[in-house]
Amino acid sequence: MKRTLALFLLILGPASCALAGAWVLKLWLEAPSQGVTPRVPENDAYKWDKEIVKAPKNVNTGTLIRGTGVPSAEPGSWPQFRGSDRTNVAPPEEKLLPAWPASGPEVLWKLDLGEGHAGAAVRDGRVFLLDYDGAKKEDAVLCLSLADGKEIWRYTYYVPVKRYHGMSRTVPAVSDEFVVTLGPKGHVTCLKMKTGEFVWKMDLVKDYGATIPEWYAGECPLIDGDRVILAPGGNPLMMAVKLATGEIVWKTPNAPGWGMTHSSVVAMDYHGKRQYVYCATLGVVGVSAADGTLLWKTTEWKVPTATVASPVVVDADRIFFSGGYNSGAAMFRLSGDGTGIKPEVLYRLKADAFSAAQHTPILYNGHIYGVIQDGELVCMDLDGNRVWASGSSNRFGLGPFLIADGKLLALSDAEGTEGTLHLIDAGTKGYKELAGAKVIAGHDAWGPMALANGKLLLRDRDHMACLAVGTREK
Repeated sequence: MKRTLALFLLILGPASCALAGAWVLKLWLEAPSQGVTPRVPENDAYKWDKEIVKAPKNVNTGTLIRGTGVPSAEPGSWPQFRGSDRTNVAPPEEKLLPAWPASGPEVLWKLDLGEGHAGAAVRDGRVFLLDYDGAKKEDAVLCLSLADGKEIWRYTYYVPVKRYHGMSRTVPAVSDEFVVTLGPKGHVTCLKMKTGEFVWKMDLVKDYGATIPEWYAGECPLIDGDRVILAPGGNPLMMAVKLATGEIVWKTPNAPGWGMTHSSVVAMDYHGKRQYVYCATLGVVGVSAADGTLLWKTTEWKVPTATVASPVVVDADRIFFSGGYNSGAAMFRLSGDGTGIKPEVLYRLKADAFSAAQHTPILYNGHIYGVIQDGELVCMDLDGNRVWASGSSNRFGLGPFLIADGKLLALSDAEGTEGTLHLIDAGTKGYKELAGAKVIAGHDAWGPMALANGKLLLRDRDHMACLAVGTREK
């Protein structure tokens, strides 16, 4: 079609081309805009009050639509990727049920979603999720009630994304005032947490030269104080942005020329000085939280094809790295006075000993827990010695896991057990399963989980469920 039109215009000549071009432009301007009508869920319980908030003039801010959901008054939060401190360990007040009935934990509500693997964040009785509406070609930031899953508000903007093992992949970051999301094509959006009103947005590709990795953006924004930390991997390599205004606080020049990965930035306090550690395409960097200065870099850790797992901060000077694609794992130690920091490899492990094909391992009580490349759940000490493994009969595929109340909650993605949630003792005496039940359809159940006030939020490619797995305040 395009070739035929081009040939036709060439034959007509310049004058006719101009007339034809004006006619096409007129049709385009008069055509209905795309991506502004709300996608109403099929469930009749989800209805809209039809209040559409108009965007400010001359600003491409997208569309805000208010729903009928009401925030829950209950406590508990999981405000960003891997929880408030990015350890994937729930706070002590989260107490899990010791066992489940044969049917599994109670399902409080379910929701149909667009294809993707984006996990939820929870704050102030609200669930925040970055969805994708394939029919309207929209990124959609959803704010749902933790109580029943009804939409409080949704904010959408048009961006074409082709299916490639799903679209959305990242977890929102939420402060007491703002929510920040990073879309599959690198669009960063900051909204008011309670109302969904627009604050600022940026395009990491257009504005900062980012190259979106294969399988779309997987980097989850990091809120640290009054700033959000982003790693475009373009120009700059990393930057700090004021939440309230979108003003750039500092930029880290990308002297190495390293690109964006699916990994997320983590904070580390080294000898009283805060830094941000990031796994870029060709190595790892440590950046000063104060001014964005590049403190150290190393090419001793990199993952072929796709870097997904984030670094695990072990203590004041040790960092653990792991990955898929036969990259295995490695423990690093930092040394130096804060101005001349040097990373040193303490040990390396082959992929069959420890690896992380999808989800970042968890540090808990002096041990590291993770699902390795063959799908087994493994517990290892900090010297790299395996303590126990779940065995070939207990595989979890690419499913997520977290720790709460001395127990592992692990969602299986393995063939034959897709969508099965397992409750496992997080001790060091061997693999001990306490309960298990199929809780969701399970196709491509890859999204990170969140836990708040005894409610577990999990998903597969097309659905999200909220389960009662702990004791909860009413």
